[in-house]
Amino acid sequence: MPLSISAVVLSHNEAANLPRCLRALRDCAEVVVVDDGSTDDSPRVAAECGARVVVHPFASFADQRNWAMDAAGLRCDWVLHLDADEVAPPELLAEIRRRLPALEAGAVGQLARKVMLGEKWLKHSADYPVFVPRLVHRRGPRYVMRGHGETLAAASGAAVYFDAPLRHYNFSKGWAEWRVRHLRYAAAEAARIRSGGAALSLRALVAPDRSVRRAALRALSYRLPGRPALRFLYAYLLRLGFLDGRAGWTFCRAMASYERMIDAELRKPQAEAK
Repeated sequence: MPLSISAVVLSHNEAANLPRCLRALRDCAEVVVVDDGSTDDSPRVAAECGARVVVHPFASFADQRNWAMDAAGLRCDWVLHLDADEVAPPELLAEIRRRLPALEAGAVGQLARKVMLGEKWLKHSADYPVFVPRLVHRRGPRYVMRGHGETLAAASGAAVYFDAPLRHYNFSKGWAEWRVRHLRYAAAEAARIRSGGAALSLRALVAPDRSVRRAALRALSYRLPGRPALRFLYAYLLRLGFLDGRAGWTFCRAMASYERMIDAELRKPQAEAK
């Protein structure tokens, strides 16, 4: 029997990633690719993989996911949200099938992501497990942006943590594309900091919700000097990133570089940053 969820995949020039992502979703009752006017073969590739393709201009990850639930004519009540460089392996879909009947409409399925560098899982250096809210009811909570990433509105329902993770091929388009993308992310994160969105809460540091604690630790890090070096040392030594071998070394250096991008954005005059 098909898994009674609508899988929504965001795409922009993702022809290389879509086959791997969409093949894994064959058991889903519906697969919808929300395309942001791709100039490569993404729409054709998605259709050939059996997905229904809808086009909507990209404003933010939160806007794109909310639009899909509101206006893409989804057939199922539960929606699994993915990016094209993510893969939902069979064990995750099996766990969703098993646990779905017990989920209430306000619940939020929190999924861990295995960050992959090539086919190497960055088990230590990428701070696994980091959970993201990706399984939601079509009439349930809505997404909001926080910096360059999306989360759910504060009034969202109870978090339900899944054991089986997604796989995230974050570097699948090469390092040049990764850098361009993270320059955008750094600008968004710097804007969030300037607007007061990274306020420090000592209470949040000990909150029971993992995502709240992680956000609080991130806010704390912005008050520390030498953050790029600290990020590298945290991931490579404290989190045992060196056990990931050469891939761990490469990843930890890349994330330190991302922190330098944020610092560079914060040093810009506010008028220039806009």
